[in-house]
Amino acid sequence: MTGVPVVALAYLGAHLLSLLGNGLAAVALPLIVLQATGSPASVAAVSVATAGPALVVGLGAGLVIDRINRRTGSILSDVVSALAVAAIPVVDLLTGLTLGWLIALAIVGAFGDVPGLTARQVLVPAVARHTGVSLERLVGLRQAMTSVALVVGPAAAGTLLTVFDGSTVLFVTAATSAAAALLTLVLPHRLGRVSVPAARTSVLTELAAGARVLRHSRFLSGTVGLTLGLALVLGGLQGLVLPVWFSALGRADLLGLVLTALALGMLVGTAVFTTAGVRGSRGWWTVGALVGTTVGFLTIASLASPVVVLAGAALLGLSNATLGAILGVLQAERIPDATHGRVLGLQNALLQVTAPAGIGLAGVVAEVGSPVAAGLSVVAVWVVVVAVVGLSGALRDLEPAAVR
Repeated sequence: MTGVPVVALAYLGAHLLSLLGNGLAAVALPLIVLQATGSPASVAAVSVATAGPALVVGLGAGLVIDRINRRTGSILSDVVSALAVAAIPVVDLLTGLTLGWLIALAIVGAFGDVPGLTARQVLVPAVARHTGVSLERLVGLRQAMTSVALVVGPAAAGTLLTVFDGSTVLFVTAATSAAAALLTLVLPHRLGRVSVPAARTSVLTELAAGARVLRHSRFLSGTVGLTLGLALVLGGLQGLVLPVWFSALGRADLLGLVLTALALGMLVGTAVFTTAGVRGSRGWWTVGALVGTTVGFLTIASLASPVVVLAGAALLGLSNATLGAILGVLQAERIPDATHGRVLGLQNALLQVTAPAGIGLAGVVAEVGSPVAAGLSVVAVWVVVVAVVGLSGALRDLEPAAVR
């Protein structure tokens, strides 16, 4: 990342560390729940019990972020995440962990995860303006950090758990979130200011204002629809179809290899977009990313062979990273600053239930049909979403205002 200003590096580093903390926790927490309770059902109970609060927190987070300094919001979110994770081994030492404690602390952690993600997304335009880094490059680099976290987080968690006990791993997890908060302090305070502060009205009125921005903009509705569609299909394929299929083959170990191929594809895709995304038509970039993503989904869902699935995962990662970067740039450019937090907060809140919905759909179809049918069912949802967004004209004019 030669030539990237210090402020941009601090922003990207905070994003990476925060996601690493989430990745470590996603692997370590289920194992710690199992150790504490001895019941697989308890793992499911913690997940289910936190889904609702995470959705509510996500909705409220956007409203708060449109009222306070976004930099402050990002720092506070990472601090909350760090304290919630660090509290688990402390409670275990003082009183012993119970299912009730685990659920309560997981819910507290939800007050840091989604708000922090939303705050960092909303900060992108201000960081780009302050540093002179183009939106395409900054969003592409952020997408690369996401890919790195996807590769390193679970692998690091697995390695740490073989060397240290669960409490030590959770303290490491908390440290990454705390480090993310410290790095965000490098950003000038003024970068987090809301340019046009929202009028103070009722909570429901302010949430409705964010929803109206989406409803009255085909472009924003289309980009949010594509983001949710991606999450639904990825959730169904990664969370159910591939685990079921590889287990039936007796090769559960290959699931990690597929996820690695997906992450490496994402790294290549973000590298290409970061260096070349400022050149050429955004429309062609978007079409290519949509086609590549759809072909990647279909290739994986075919379950033709492990090699074919690996190839599909690499193509999907490359195309999906490009599409995610494009959508991130467009949303950063076109969402009004006064409602930026609420719009992205609504999107991120819906993401909390979209992936589980994809797993649920795939599970029902797999139960009455086959893994291939389950995979094709969730990919069909993606095809419908792309068709609706395309026909709506939401992606008709994607060029920056200066070149339209």
